[in-house]
Amino acid sequence: MVTNDPSTQDADVLLALSRASGLPILSIHAPVLLATQLVWGIDPARKLEKSAELARAVGATTVVVHPPFRWQAAYSRRFERLVAELAERFGLEVAVENMFSWSVRGTNVRAYSPSPYPTELAVESMTLDFSHAALAGRDGLEFAHAMGPRLRHIHLCDGLGGTIFDEHLIPGHGSQPVAEVLTLLRTSGWSGSVVAEVSTRSARTTDARLAILGETLAFARAALANHSSSPAAVPSSPASTQNGPRSLSA
Repeated sequence: MVTNDPSTQDADVLLALSRASGLPILSIHAPVLLATQLVWGIDPARKLEKSAELARAVGATTVVVHPPFRWQAAYSRRFERLVAELAERFGLEVAVENMFSWSVRGTNVRAYSPSPYPTELAVESMTLDFSHAALAGRDGLEFAHAMGPRLRHIHLCDGLGGTIFDEHLIPGHGSQPVAEVLTLLRTSGWSGSVVAEVSTRSARTTDARLAILGETLAFARAALANHSSSPAAVPSSPASTQNGPRSLSA
């Protein structure tokens, strides 16, 4: 995930870390969070283009992006066309992620345009995030079926919903049918990537953080057993942080 940390924006640094860990970089998450609105300037189209440039530089095959915010009117009008153009120009999958409404003083506000759901957009690649599905009161398995072959990327996490907070729980700790979706993908010859995006904010020690990540990794390995021989990478938190499901990575 590209953040305000300069190391996440530098291809040379990222490649050095990849070599040191022996882990490939499968995807680049564009800096589209509210906290990263000033990363690479204020033009969201240029930020997405720079994400594609970074992905190509580090050998990633996917760029993850959120739908535009409602106040990004000009970007929203060209978003679907831009996603297609960048995917073709860079030879990447630009996978649009499912989002959710915001709650403001008890009222749900539609924060994204043209839609918070990629299934309602004319895009060829999509990312399924289970925590976002829970927050939106949606079912991840129904999303997976609706996305069909356009589902190319999984953010592995969980959520209970019924809150204003994006939870990113360990898979199996929420109400989403995470195992069912992974089983569906495992048995259908799916060739996308699975990326752990769990929160470790509750961890007070390194061992506690590793336990969260280890449980997430074990969940993925069990659900995707006998389908991928690729080495699994270490998962990360959402704040910092393919031929069969290619691997579990961060």
